[in-house]
Amino acid sequence: MNQIQRSRKAQFASWIGIIGNLLLAVMKGVVGWLSGSHALVADAAHSASDVISSITVLAGVRAANKPPDKEHPYGHGKAESISAIIVSILLIIVGFEIAWSSLQVFWGEAIIAPRGMALIAITISIVSKELMYQYKNRLGKRINSPALMADAWHHRSDVFSSMGVLIGVGGAIIGDQLGYAFLVYLDPLAGMIVALFIIRIGYQMIRKSIHMVLENILDEEESARFITTTKSITGVLQVDELRARSHGQYVVLDLKIGVDPALNVEKAHQISKRVKQALMNEHHDVSDVLVHVNPYSGS
Repeated sequence: MNQIQRSRKAQFASWIGIIGNLLLAVMKGVVGWLSGSHALVADAAHSASDVISSITVLAGVRAANKPPDKEHPYGHGKAESISAIIVSILLIIVGFEIAWSSLQVFWGEAIIAPRGMALIAITISIVSKELMYQYKNRLGKRINSPALMADAWHHRSDVFSSMGVLIGVGGAIIGDQLGYAFLVYLDPLAGMIVALFIIRIGYQMIRKSIHMVLENILDEEESARFITTTKSITGVLQVDELRARSHGQYVVLDLKIGVDPALNVEKAHQISKRVKQALMNEHHDVSDVLVHVNPYSGS
């Protein structure tokens, strides 16, 4: 999959998130208002905030696929990792918001249990958000998009949030019918557990994204495939050194190869050119290759 195809798929997934979140926010807001459910109205606001997340991912994907320029000779791949950090921060904020709203229930206004259409709206939200999570997470892994995977987990956080609302609503309804009023506190308890999980996921994704922004060097096992390709080129007698570093969603290679010292400059240059073409053609995650030619010493 080339960069253009990757960008189109990532942008299409981002638009699905934007449109889906808008529709869900409107649906939950209207139904929550009609049914008198404060929890559902709050969940609608949560979905509306996710629109910002999807827009951030869309902006990051578009920026990451801009061609290299004078100020950015290696391209703009880090833009996607930066957008992933922003989305992860939003994820942590959402986690703290859920935790705070859950704590407030213990000393605030009692939860009013929504019925009928509210339960249907919550169920639709859970199913829709889980489908968006599965789609974006699988696509993000396939095209190696940290921003898309971060946004996928934002959708999964909505699933847990809505499940907490559903548990609280169901508990309140059962408690109201059976006379067990304390069951209404299932909602805040579930909300606290969900909030801690969301905060943990956001923290892990921030660490991973920062690691990518700092251009980590791939280890020997990850770099072995590049060495194998280089050695397969006629004229390459030895790979003296290879450094593979991440640059956003793609990889930049710096390598030194040993060639016959009797070759003239033109022939040595042609070998290095074939090495670069082979690496970029066979490994679609490689965006640039710098080849340095050394005379083969036999050691």
